[in-house]
Amino acid sequence: MTHTLENARAVAHANRSVLLNKANVVATGVGYKVRRGEKSDALCVVCSVERKLSPSELRDEERIPPEVDGLPTDVVETGPIRALQSTTGRFRPAPGGVSVGHRDITAGTLGCVVFRDGQPYILSNNHVLANSNAANIGDPILQPGPYDGGRLPDDRIAVLSDFVPIEFEGAPSGCGVAGNVVDVLNKLAEWAGSDTRLQAVSVQARENRVDAAIARPLEDGDVSKEILHIGPVKGMGQGELGMAVKKCGRTTGFTQGEIQQIDVSVKVQYGGGRVALFVDQLMAGAMSQGGDSGSAVLDDSDRLVGLLFAGSDSSTVINRIENVFSALNLSL
Repeated sequence: MTHTLENARAVAHANRSVLLNKANVVATGVGYKVRRGEKSDALCVVCSVERKLSPSELRDEERIPPEVDGLPTDVVETGPIRALQSTTGRFRPAPGGVSVGHRDITAGTLGCVVFRDGQPYILSNNHVLANSNAANIGDPILQPGPYDGGRLPDDRIAVLSDFVPIEFEGAPSGCGVAGNVVDVLNKLAEWAGSDTRLQAVSVQARENRVDAAIARPLEDGDVSKEILHIGPVKGMGQGELGMAVKKCGRTTGFTQGEIQQIDVSVKVQYGGGRVALFVDQLMAGAMSQGGDSGSAVLDDSDRLVGLLFAGSDSSTVINRIENVFSALNLSL
């Protein structure tokens, strides 16, 4: 049976939860089947694993089936996929592709200049500019990042303006209705003389689409609309399977790659045992390392297609730029 891309995406989406729950699987997406080291033109569900194991090392329920709903599967070893946080000099004006970071992190990458309500902002990741949800609006952003020698007050280039919170697996979240009920019950308990107090907590798996944040430059002239080694952004595009892409990042500089998977659902490690599930991601090959998080990803026509935020030794995970712009109400 020949599968269309639309059908393959539907199959991958329908089976992602089952596949991601298998031991060792860290991501699923739609890609082309690789046979004997050569990429074919057959679509498949790609399952990324931390380490390829022989069938004898896996229980029956842990094995990835050769196909799901009639669509072939492929297994690719990527290692664990982590949020990438590790050029590094001081730039004024600062272009995209250079070291930047919240005062309490190591260093990440300044992606590019974007606009909201007519004002310019620095775009990068939440974990670069907002310290993985731990920052406060108005916190100082340094260029270069602290790991690269950035210090207050001389290297402050911007202040944190907004970020999309990262929803971590197993993290408690308050529910407004439940909270109101619990408040009433606690007041009754207090009136009755009881020291027991209830707390409204819900724990559930949550999906993320972006790891993104923006910061307002102290002076508009402190930032450049160009990306180092690339030049100015020439509009927006949409990441597609097989698309050639490029980026400039704090650690690996200018690199090129190819979008090898789309519709990727991936578990990303953020350190301290925190894991976040991201959906609707793009995955490219080895074109990044720690510190490249926040890099703007562009196509061959210099159109912005994604925001790099995670990866492994052999993979790079990218937010779709349309999701980033929608979440933060941005424009170019």
